[in-house]
Amino acid sequence: MRICSNTKAQHAQSGVYAIEFAFVFLIVFALLYAVACYGFLLTMRMSLQNAAEDGARAGLRYQSNLNDRKTQAGDVAEDRTDWLPPALKANRSVAANICVAGSDDCAQANPTCGPAWNNRCQMVVTVTVSGIDTLFPALPSFAMPDRIAGKASMLLDGRSS
Repeated sequence: MRICSNTKAQHAQSGVYAIEFAFVFLIVFALLYAVACYGFLLTMRMSLQNAAEDGARAGLRYQSNLNDRKTQAGDVAEDRTDWLPPALKANRSVAANICVAGSDDCAQANPTCGPAWNNRCQMVVTVTVSGIDTLFPALPSFAMPDRIAGKASMLLDGRSS
């Protein structure tokens, strides 16, 4: 009699391991997927930051005028983001601007740069990529940003013109 009750109890527990495995597997898989996605996102963010910094450094090289510096900075920053997937390359924007240091208005076409401290100009390079949520469609929109950017600025020398 004792043997029968023991086998009945074992028979009643036969599918529990499969159910436990299913729950644990879903949680572990979700965690691993989130780590991989956020790892790629952070790698992309650091790459955009490095591209912006390289572009700003390229703007420090000697050029005949400020527009040539902006063009050089934008070209270098764009070259550094060639590794992006084609879907993101189409949504990439690179902006190189020169503005008076300490000013938030970089829309000025030809800022007056000079050796005086209040006339110093800075090169601001911004690299932006949008549409990142298309790479990771399974993550909810609140967990993945749609746009990331890298931004760098360099103070130009007083002889800039």
